[in-house]
Amino acid sequence: MNRNGCPNPRVFSLFLVLLLALEPISAESGDWPQYRGPHLNGTTEEEINLSAWPKEGPKVRWRVPAPLGFSSFSVVGGKAFTLVGREDSDGLMREVCVALDAGTGKELWSFPMCISNYDGGGDSGTSDNDGGDGPRSTPTVDGNRVYVYDSQLGLYCLDAESGKVVWQKNIVEDFNGRNIRWQSAASPLLEGNLICVPGGGAGESFIALDKTTGEAVWKSGDEKMTHAMPVPATILGVRQIVFFAQSGLVSVDAKTGKELWKRPFPYKTSTAASPILTGDLAYCSAGYGIGGGLARLKKTATGFEAEEVWRKENDVINHWSTPVHKDGFLYGMFSFKKHGEGPMQCVELLTGEVKWSKDKYGPGNCILTGAKGDKLLALADNGELVVVEATPDDYKELARNDVIDGKCWSTPTLANGRIYVRSTKEAVCLDLSGALETK
Repeated sequence: MNRNGCPNPRVFSLFLVLLLALEPISAESGDWPQYRGPHLNGTTEEEINLSAWPKEGPKVRWRVPAPLGFSSFSVVGGKAFTLVGREDSDGLMREVCVALDAGTGKELWSFPMCISNYDGGGDSGTSDNDGGDGPRSTPTVDGNRVYVYDSQLGLYCLDAESGKVVWQKNIVEDFNGRNIRWQSAASPLLEGNLICVPGGGAGESFIALDKTTGEAVWKSGDEKMTHAMPVPATILGVRQIVFFAQSGLVSVDAKTGKELWKRPFPYKTSTAASPILTGDLAYCSAGYGIGGGLARLKKTATGFEAEEVWRKENDVINHWSTPVHKDGFLYGMFSFKKHGEGPMQCVELLTGEVKWSKDKYGPGNCILTGAKGDKLLALADNGELVVVEATPDDYKELARNDVIDGKCWSTPTLANGRIYVRSTKEAVCLDLSGALETK
């Protein structure tokens, strides 16, 4: 204070500088910046006030075409980003990153990427809702930059305002990349100042690039990729990134890429759900007869070891859908190719025991909402949006409405009072601004 009892101008200016440095100005507190949300585990602190959710369903703020694929939405700074499939001037189907006004659905810009080149898809749904070829990766947003990984292992850093390229990498050409059957579905992982992706060749299977310049910071491993997105975690005090490769779980040091531990796990045809990491536990699951399992990590004199806790072959299956974790229980869609029929389940993490099961979800996806994590927001593969209590006691459905046409293997996004959902046909924004609050 100065002698007049007012703040010292120099001290006050320094305070403002420090305050602005700590306060992010490019994103709102309720934003959803990358696949699986602000915490990369499918959770958000936003609350759903069901007293403001009408019986006929949430108010539709906008609805726009969004053809092909299973890309979800990332929402930052008043913009919603996703990938769609569109024909170019030569009649070729391309993967396209689009930026929409989050409030109106108006397209602000689009950026064409690789030619879509999938095989199959015709039997990948119910009789009235099959197909779904197209992009499955979700954009990752950091301030004024958008990072996109296409199915042909093209990695792009785009300007969020214009959609212009800041930098780009071809993982096949630049890192001897090795793609996978049905091509990549992994979303780019933002970890500090790094953008991390799988897909490189021998000695550079896992790649971390400087998010500003696109230059390689580290590369490691001789592993073949799967469709699963890598997951960051601090395990026993060590920050690490866990990749779900064809050999199993492979963890590397987040700063150097040095391998920390491996957990062998079977692979057949496709692995798509990301691992769940909590405390010293690592859970993973896959379809095609594989099933789920849990390992416990411990430190040793030479590093880390992963010891199996349980393993259930062709049971506790997450095909495309990554579950969420709360208080020792997993919630999500557990089935394999039971389109329109597969259940949402609550599974005890330490035992793999199913606590409750509810059919008619198929391979949809759910997120965990609220400061207490007490509600699940689930999108069934038939386009029904459902709110369920996150409790192991019993299945308790709180709301259900049919909100979108097309097949939904994407994940719902909850951001700043709105729900964004995608299908193979369209995108919908549901306005719950009067029903949602961030605590």
